[in-house]
Amino acid sequence: MLTNYLHKTVHVTIDRPLGSRHPEHHDMLYPLNYGYLPGTVSGDGEEIDAYIIGEFLPLKEFTGEVAAVIHRKNDSEDKLVVSSKQKNYSKEQIKALTEFQERFFDSEIIM
Repeated sequence: MLTNYLHKTVHVTIDRPLGSRHPEHHDMLYPLNYGYLPGTVSGDGEEIDAYIIGEFLPLKEFTGEVAAVIHRKNDSEDKLVVSSKQKNYSKEQIKALTEFQERFFDSEIIM
């Protein structure tokens, strides 16, 4: 699990900016910026992925604080939720913001 990242400042490279479509599942539109932490390795062997919440323009990169970890119980890869340090979100808000993708997984939000 990625809980050691909670409340840490991280830099995210955005490869799926707000408004873009998933590269394989073209019917999935990203309502937020989504990317990865360069130089890290997640459970699937790729970089650790992160949702960026609270930013309303498409981004190329973002530095912020890890507000939560989404632990996927039925997948090998957990996700980080990153936002500006000045913004606080509840578990319910994070669930609503990431539902577009997390609805396909049995997951829990750890804060």
